[in-house]
Amino acid sequence: MTEQPYPSLEGIGEDRAALCIVSPAYAGRAGELNAILQYVFQAVVLGETGHAEAGRELMRIAREEMHHLEVLATLICKLGAPPIYANCPLYPVGFYSAGAVDRSRELPRMLEIDLAGERMAVAQYGRMICSLQNERVSAVLQRILLDEEEHIRILKELIAAL
Repeated sequence: MTEQPYPSLEGIGEDRAALCIVSPAYAGRAGELNAILQYVFQAVVLGETGHAEAGRELMRIAREEMHHLEVLATLICKLGAPPIYANCPLYPVGFYSAGAVDRSRELPRMLEIDLAGERMAVAQYGRMICSLQNERVSAVLQRILLDEEEHIRILKELIAAL
């Protein structure tokens, strides 16, 4: 959705401090994996309940979140850990659970929850960027942050159209 290219991940090496900061965005309760599962669930439900256009828009956001998941998985590998679905892959505890996926079925409620989630993602990425000492990793998160801000704009438009 945002046309700005992502920074290259080539040459990023092991950095345990950055790894611990970045990992929750991958598979934490408010991470990209959770966002993907929630948007896909919502898109399918909306497609079956007469809100196909909103469902298509949420599926487009889900695809972008999938790209974020791929970027973060690659980044985690470069930082020195396998991209397992846990809060911090260095310490394989806190495995991801789909229990955090919201299962609301009404369009207005879905969009409000999604908007809150995107706002949380923006705040989370902002905190991570401020905490990072690794400028290359920070640049990657700044690029993802642009997409998250765009998702907020899209969700606000969908809410305004109700």
